[in-house]
Amino acid sequence: MTRRRVDAGEIRRANRGWWDTDADAYQAEHGAFLGDADFVWCPEGLREADARLLGDVAGRRILELGAGAAAAARWLAAQGARPVALDLSAGMLRHAAGAAGRTGVRVPLVQADALALPFADEAFDTVCTAFGAIPFVDDSAAAMREVARVLRPGGRWVFSVTHPMRWIFLDDPGEGGLTAVHSYFDRSPYVEQDEHGVATYVEQHRTLGDRIRELVGAGFRLLDLVEPEWPAGHEGVWGQWSPLRGRLFPGTAIFVTEKPAG
Repeated sequence: MTRRRVDAGEIRRANRGWWDTDADAYQAEHGAFLGDADFVWCPEGLREADARLLGDVAGRRILELGAGAAAAARWLAAQGARPVALDLSAGMLRHAAGAAGRTGVRVPLVQADALALPFADEAFDTVCTAFGAIPFVDDSAAAMREVARVLRPGGRWVFSVTHPMRWIFLDDPGEGGLTAVHSYFDRSPYVEQDEHGVATYVEQHRTLGDRIRELVGAGFRLLDLVEPEWPAGHEGVWGQWSPLRGRLFPGTAIFVTEKPAG
């Protein structure tokens, strides 16, 4: 693993290949936590059923961006919404199709890139994602503009990402992850690569200020920035998320925004 610049084509190939290859292992490890038809915003366990960050979803046309196995889209459908689940990875969408069979809740599944959404302007009332798409594209400002394009005026765009301050630390859920080792201002991506130096996984870092400028630049208004606290009694570990770190500093940032009406 390293921190280095990677071009857009290599990023897309790496992340599509990673999620296609890792889909089975990811669902085996995290599927029970995420559920077959539930909307979990983050490893801290904050659920949309409790947080209501999207507002009233009944009857709304909703795009789940970077949907993975589309558990959130199926939960939204059960609440009376009209969701569409989009992901770059065929492997993850295969799990979405399987879960539809298990639950009997079927939503449209679309394989596409977040930087080129295959939808008409103002096609959706709401767009959302829990850790999907935004951290994995090279130009997240362009992704914000694509979301703004397909969202109707007055609609909400809500997304969760790793809290930017976590990039200061090693990706370690234990005591080794409590010491600052990286500059917060180093935007170099986190890259895993094969023996030939070809990227196999790429994740992007942006500061809080970067994210806000991306949103404002795309025409959004920031309504809230949610930093979920680690809940009492939650002893699970998910990658670098753990009770030890979660009780000291935030692991997730959820941006709640709106495309202004008129």
